[in-house]
Amino acid sequence: MLVAASGVAGGIATVAAGVPFVASMLPSERAKAAGAPVEADISKLAPGERMTVEWRGKPVWIVHRTDEMLKIIKNGADKVADPESKKVMQPKYATNEARAIKDKYLVLVGICTHLGCSPVEKFAAQAEAFAADWKGGFYCPCHGSLFDLAGRVYKNKPAPDNLIVPPHKYLSDTVILIGEDNDKGAA
Repeated sequence: MLVAASGVAGGIATVAAGVPFVASMLPSERAKAAGAPVEADISKLAPGERMTVEWRGKPVWIVHRTDEMLKIIKNGADKVADPESKKVMQPKYATNEARAIKDKYLVLVGICTHLGCSPVEKFAAQAEAFAADWKGGFYCPCHGSLFDLAGRVYKNKPAPDNLIVPPHKYLSDTVILIGEDNDKGAA
């Protein structure tokens, strides 16, 4: 009886000592909040403008594209490495030419897929020193990667993949929830 009681007491002590250890491995409230979905109000985002929100410690860009920007995407497919977005850098509902749920709004993680630098926006359709026929998009000054206005990487550039489209959905015409998938593909 003494051996059984000692065994039970030892088992209880082991569990009691292990609970704080296991609990310390769970994510903190701060860590949970950092990975939580983020709402973005796009009601004041004018055509041709970009806004940035933070999700999971990364910059997420939302671009309100103009009709001219959308035309440039259509006409530049021959210059990009993955024009049909076959590599999985976006949810299924953004596997289209515009890489978006709604063509007018582009949602991208603003980190270059080459070495993690932050590309800069170059929305004006003009010749640049690094590509005379480039019509605008995103340029990574660290190593020269070019991305079009859909976040697709240009051929023969250091970045191996298109910019990432995070999971997102529309809660209304003016609010996007970044961090949750939209299984239906449209708002």
